[in-house]
Parts: sequence; structure tokens; C-alpha cells
Amino acid sequence: MTTIFRGLGALTASNSFDSKKLQLPSPRSFSERKASFLLVRSDGSVNLNLGSNSRARRAEQLITNAVATKADGSAASTASKPGHELLLFEALREGLEEEMDRDPTVCVMGEDVGHYGGSYKVTKGLATKYGDLRVLDTPIARTPSLISNNCGMLHYTSGGQFKIPIVIRGPGGVGRQLGAEHSQRLESYFQSIPGIQMVACSTAYNAKGLMKAAIRSENPVILFEHVLLYNLKERIPDENIFAAKTLVNKGYDPEVIDIRSLKPFDLYTIGNSVKKSHRVLIVEECMRTGGIGASLTAAITENFHDYLDAPIVCLSSQDVPTPYAGTLEEWTVVQPAQIVTAVEQLCQ
Repeated sequence: MTTIFRGLGALTASNSFDSKKLQLPSPRSFSERKASFLLVRSDGSVNLNLGSNSRARRAEQLITNAVATKADGSAASTASKPGHELLLFEALREGLEEEMDRDPTVCVMGEDVGHYGGSYKVTKGLATKYGDLRVLDTPIARTPSLISNNCGMLHYTSGGQFKIPIVIRGPGGVGRQLGAEHSQRLESYFQSIPGIQMVACSTAYNAKGLMKAAIRSENPVILFEHVLLYNLKERIPDENIFAAKTLVNKGYDPEVIDIRSLKPFDLYTIGNSVKKSHRVLIVEECMRTGGIGASLTAAITENFHDYLDAPIVCLSSQDVPTPYAGTLEEWTVVQPAQIVTAVEQLCQ
């Protein structure tokens, strides 16, 4: 039995965990198979309580906690109830709109997010509804220092006097032949910044929930969106689990965990899976050097080493700029056949 962690490249959510499971049909019975397929989708959570209001207690906690929390737990958020079908970019917009209706202090700022509606139309119509004071067009911002030294660290370095409830969102990923600059997955750039939380959506359902949870967080949250998923309507696309279906047909039992929270990791869900499977394959679109997969490997090894029957295997994108040509672009990222081969070797 093998656990496959499949991430689009990044993601943490803000204050709630939610796991959903899907049992795929198999031509063999459970007793005949080497494993049975299970898909687990999990959100990330930060639920650090500062405890008493005393200054001494707060100072003590700030030494170890770089993020702020709401004592009343109101930051917890889930996606809307089922009942209507949305594309992923529409789900992101609906999440934004509901939070702007709920809280008049929520604003949207960015390049072309106003009357143009954003490059992928995530903010279409918001400027008309809420006005230019709440939906602001800005120049291109190329100041990572503000994200690191201000957004990520100000709560800690101010002794808890300031909270930074900011959501930074944007697209990335291969598949549209956008070249090296626009195809990058930037999760690994930000994962080492204290105080920054990271989330990444994979379906329209969790995109809206993550958007709402990120907005309600009192910490800076980076929401990573994949360019191939904006027009996705299915909750669980077949192409995302193609390799798993192939493995099921071969008699294996891969448990697939869709990592939506990349900082912090949902170690509860991950640990339960490792304890059952005893083998781990990590699949990511980040580059291998310094990627999320390396951090996840370390976390699993440190916390669940005694449950592993084999070394962790990590499949990542090549450490090269993404080419424009579609055929070359495919060669830089992990393909389903590579996943199948890796699982077969891991289970030998």
C-alpha cells in the first residue's frame, strides 16, 4: 500500500481542516487487490491560542508563534452548501463577493482587478458592485521585501501589536505554454518566511472555501491558483487521478492525499495515512531543489519515521526554466507514467 501526496505546488488554509474521501471502483475485491483506492482532500489549519490576555503570557507565546489567531474561532470557514455548479474562477469570485458583503473592510487591490476584472476574470463585476474605493487597480508590484519583512514578520516583531490580514493571490503552473516567467510555481520562494501561511486550491469547491478562510484569517495568506484549473467545474477531475486509476487496475491500493495546506502541513491526516500504507510517494509541480516536497519529506521523516518500510520517494519538476513549446513543457513536469513506475518500484 502506498500513500501518494499530490499537490499543485502549494497551499495552507487558514483555520480549519476538512477531509473528503472518494472510493473508486475496482475490478477486484479488496481481498484480491494489493490495495484499495482512497482519495483524501485536506485543508490546513492554524489554531494557536495565545491563552490569557496577560502581557507576560502573550510575550511568552510570541516567542514561538509568528501568526495571529482569533480567540473566538470565527476565522474557521467552509465552502458554501452544495446546490449550484461553478467554474473554479467563479468560485473564487463568489468567495470574494460573499466576504466583501459580510465585511465592509475587505478590499481588493491589484493589477487590472478593477473594471477589467482581472486577467482570468476572477474579480469581474466587483468594481461595478463595490466601487473604486474597495476594488482598486494598482501598478505591478515587484516588492517582495514587503511580503517578507512587513507582512510575514510585523506581528512578531511588534510584540503582537499589529495583525496583517492580507490575502495575496495569483496564478502559475504549466500547461498553457506561457514560458519560464509565467509558468513558475513560487511556493518554495515563500515557504521559509515566518508568519506567512500558504494555500493552493485544486477544485472549485475548495477554492471558494479557501478564499473565504484566507480572508477571515488575521495573518497574511498566499493563495496559489493553477492556470489550468480556472475553467474546471468537476469537483474531482479524472485527469488528476489517472495514475491512481492505473495503479488500481494493476492491483495496487494507492491512497491519494490532495495537499491543499502546504504551510502548515496537515500532519494528522498525513500521519494516519503513513501509519496505514508505510510507504510514501510525493508528487509535486514545484522544482525539486528547495521545493515543498523536500519540506514534506522532512516533516514525515521527523514525525513518522518508525512507520516507514521504505525511503520516501519524491517526484518533482526539473530544475530548469519552463519552455514555451508544449512538448518540451511536458518533459519538465511529472507525468502519470512516472508515478505508476515509481509506485511499482516503491512496493517491490
